[in-house]
Amino acid sequence: MEIHYISPEKITIEQVAHVIESGMKIALSDKAKELVVNCRTFLDKKIETSEEPIYGITTGFGSLCNVSIDKDSLSDLQKNLVMSHACGMGNEVPKEIVKYMIFLKIQSLCYGYSGACLPTIERLVDFFNNDIIPVVYTQGSLGASGDLAPLANMCLPLLGLGEVTVGNERMSGEELNRRMNWEPIKLASKEGLALLNGTQFMSAYSVWNVIRAKRLIAWADYIAAMSIDAFDGRISPFLHSAHKMRAHKGQVDTADNIFHILQGSELIERHKEHVQDPYSFRCIPQVHGAVKDTIDHVVNVVTTEINSATDNPIVVPEDDLVISAGNFHGEPLALVNDFLAIAVAEIASISNQRTYQLISGKRGLPAFLVAKPGLNSGFMIPQYAVASVVSQNKQLATPASVDSIESSLGQEDHVSMGANAATKCAAVVENVYKVLAVELMNAAQALDFRRPAKSSPVIERIFEEYRQVVPFVEVDKVLYTEIAKSIDFLKQNYHLHEYESL
Repeated sequence: MEIHYISPEKITIEQVAHVIESGMKIALSDKAKELVVNCRTFLDKKIETSEEPIYGITTGFGSLCNVSIDKDSLSDLQKNLVMSHACGMGNEVPKEIVKYMIFLKIQSLCYGYSGACLPTIERLVDFFNNDIIPVVYTQGSLGASGDLAPLANMCLPLLGLGEVTVGNERMSGEELNRRMNWEPIKLASKEGLALLNGTQFMSAYSVWNVIRAKRLIAWADYIAAMSIDAFDGRISPFLHSAHKMRAHKGQVDTADNIFHILQGSELIERHKEHVQDPYSFRCIPQVHGAVKDTIDHVVNVVTTEINSATDNPIVVPEDDLVISAGNFHGEPLALVNDFLAIAVAEIASISNQRTYQLISGKRGLPAFLVAKPGLNSGFMIPQYAVASVVSQNKQLATPASVDSIESSLGQEDHVSMGANAATKCAAVVENVYKVLAVELMNAAQALDFRRPAKSSPVIERIFEEYRQVVPFVEVDKVLYTEIAKSIDFLKQNYHLHEYESL
């Protein structure tokens, strides 16, 4: 089996996703081990020789930073930190996202600026490789001082506490250690902070959000192209000449992509009675393009974050320093997750409008895309249902990052709310799958009413594969199951270049 070696080398979002989604095992590179050991050795010497208090190592936490801790209690201090901070609430975090959290925490600790001990990191590697997934909750992080509550819940099983799932079985951390013949990790000084003080909850969701946003916008182009043909739309808004003078990269790329996808279509080439198409068709390059440009910006920020040490204090052996600073503050992720949620919500907004046009009974299509409207309601309510989802997205896209709330008796007096921004963004992303899935249902249904005329070879390949999953609707039937199948189709078939190579 292929193994990914954790190293201080830069890692991309796509590489992280590949490791998780392909089920790869991980291991620490020799360089990562060297950095971890060197940092820990330096920190131990610093603690032994320093006469000054070191935050969170020889002092309490937060507003208790002025309380000195005797050297015999430094390990207990870290254990107490993990236990007391494990205050997660709400829904459980999806297992895949928890696995992202574990991976990103290991990655961050291996830069050699956190002071974690090698056995602790290796235990996290064991968790990852054995698909041991700690039970973590979505609520509890303020997005500053790190993702304290969710990371504490994630790390409890290291101590033989908390809960994990292994496969479909849920068990206590104590039972896990018994089955694996493990001793609980005894945290050294600073280790609790190294584990909890970081942005890996926000980062995990951010990677998840970005990967799926990129897949959604790719699908949006193909589905929109099918809708254009199904609606008897015009190709002229996608000519390069219309975009070269307003050269936003995403806009130009989208126009070129739609034009390419529709090459060879009988429908696009036939004579059009109408002079213009509605905005939801004509302005696809401008809207989809802006979303793509936003995603590119978010990718840059998230990539920087996952290649960073984000705990506090930072241990810097090469400068002979232990610095109490604020790398845990989630403002960069808070802002871009809010931005991404707004952008992705727009994919759904314009998609819903195309769906509305398709069921409107215009351009030779039957009302609600059913042969006998009246007796049959056809696709009336799928659009109705996604309209509610689009409306919910508008609410979810309200920025979390504009808020802050004081905590820890005023010591932590400005927070990012990045965790809330990230989880809200994830909810928007999931909603967009639903909206695009319904547009695809409608576009495929409308395309059937255009027969015998055909769309482009690329669209026809997608159509044929889709029809193996979701059939043409002759008369009214239960549709929620078909919508679910349509959603699964999008999630499972995201390697869209394969349709072009068939």
